[in-house]
Amino acid sequence: MDRQRRAVLKGLAATSFTALTACGGSSSSDSGPNDSEVVAGDSSVLPEPSTPKVAFIHGVASGDPLSDRIILWTRVTPTGSLPRNVESVSVRVTVARDRDMTDKVGQLTTTTGPERDFCVKVDVAGLSPDTWYYYQFSVGNQTSVIGRTRTFPAASMASERARFAVVSCSNYAYGLFSVYKAVSEHRDLDFILHLGDYIYEYGAGEYGDFPGREPLPAHEIIDLADYRARHAQYKTDESLQAVHQQFPMICIWDDHESANDSYSDGAENHDEATEGGWSERRASAVQAYYEWLPIREADTEPTHLWRQFQFGNLIDLFMLDTRLEGRDVQVSSVADPSRFDADRQIMSAEQMDWLTSGLASSSAHWRMIGQQVMFAELNILRILDAARTLGMEDVSTFNGQLLSLNMDQWDGYVADREKVLNTLEQGVTNTVIFTGDIHTSWANEVYADSGNLLENALVSPLAAEFVTPSVTSPGFPEEIADLAAAAVRLVNPHMKYVELKSPGFILVDVTRERTQSEFYYVRSISSADTVGEIDPAMTKVVGVDSGDSRIYTDRPLSEPREVRTALFNPPVRQAVS
Repeated sequence: MDRQRRAVLKGLAATSFTALTACGGSSSSDSGPNDSEVVAGDSSVLPEPSTPKVAFIHGVASGDPLSDRIILWTRVTPTGSLPRNVESVSVRVTVARDRDMTDKVGQLTTTTGPERDFCVKVDVAGLSPDTWYYYQFSVGNQTSVIGRTRTFPAASMASERARFAVVSCSNYAYGLFSVYKAVSEHRDLDFILHLGDYIYEYGAGEYGDFPGREPLPAHEIIDLADYRARHAQYKTDESLQAVHQQFPMICIWDDHESANDSYSDGAENHDEATEGGWSERRASAVQAYYEWLPIREADTEPTHLWRQFQFGNLIDLFMLDTRLEGRDVQVSSVADPSRFDADRQIMSAEQMDWLTSGLASSSAHWRMIGQQVMFAELNILRILDAARTLGMEDVSTFNGQLLSLNMDQWDGYVADREKVLNTLEQGVTNTVIFTGDIHTSWANEVYADSGNLLENALVSPLAAEFVTPSVTSPGFPEEIADLAAAAVRLVNPHMKYVELKSPGFILVDVTRERTQSEFYYVRSISSADTVGEIDPAMTKVVGVDSGDSRIYTDRPLSEPREVRTALFNPPVRQAVS
């Protein structure tokens, strides 16, 4: 045994996997250290007679990578008897350095059951920084597919490059997950950034009616069983499984993981008179989300989703919750003066202090923010005038879509945006914001006052914002999308790229010289014959150079890494004996 591997095993044994928690649980009496056993180097299986028959039909996943630990996830489905008749399942987790699972780092056992919807989620500590690992779950001699994941470089480590994909808004009922398939085929990514709307809450026919992808259950999801069933359905999609199997994911929720246009105390798509109390529905949505996603849970409030990741000394990544934690109800109109109120919040004061102090004190080369709704100012009234000038005869559809999204964005919470801008003005450089939510593509320069066109021609932007297109959820109607994009850019010169109709993702390539965002679009989300195929004619390159947040366009695509470790990762549904 070499010295490095011995050190890792020693680290695993020293922690005794005390950070391990079963899905939906915490380090409490029902899921604490006594439920997990370190079995480093032991390749034996659990006794067959006491082992229930199960299937791993929802794949495997990993997430929230730190320099010394990673969340590993799966779900076991009892097949030999009804789930309600199975009280507990003992699950073994094996971590190795190779695809064949022979160079084992360690093994452990944990348990799951109906109280966690048979999900398994463990936080494996004591790992080496900046290292790729393979992992597998087993129940007796029944095994999952092999997953592949990595730890991040430690904050003190010099890092020269990172590559990751940004996705959001994946509505199962609206079409095929062609975008996920395309992402899974990029073989040299470090991680996936999912910015919300991982699931949608609507019932059958309410928001998407793609044949064969009717939502389960068929009604709008409201209680815990509903949310669990919807997550389970999404996790059966092979394209989504392929992404999870190959790369760690860092994710946040947006509104549809609970209900459309949600905020702390309610949601547009929630009626307490017919659907019960909002706090109960929100708690069910949050519990199911934590059960079914490879996300590290806070020790405080369940809605404490905001957290920080460091990729060496290259990136500080701040993940925000602008949705459920501290958000006030949206105002109804851009003309409502209350949107300027000093006490209006899009997040709690605690989270805001954490963000602004973190940005100010960060020593990384790049400061990055992952969050839900568009940060840059959007001048709606001038856009409508521009659309008429460009020949749009009926602006009612355009206007309706703009208004429905705009007051849900930072435009509806001006005081909180000013707090962030004031922090950036204090010399915080190289800040890049990544956003989801609106099913469309944007590259925005962020100024202290986006409406002051003369001043902005003379000063540098404070930050750049890249908004990812959706996986499937619809953008603007085809007949108005191009004209609407032209109108947006005409009166919003800080918005350097706008595409309003096509599903896709952003591939982000980060070096010390620049952060480059490459917008990729799939050919179709309706044709099974073209799943995963990119339309190269639509690819758009934007980015920012280090020390300058002005957005550049149309430079060459970044080169893939010469060493593509992902070439060795297993395909989806690999047969494992």
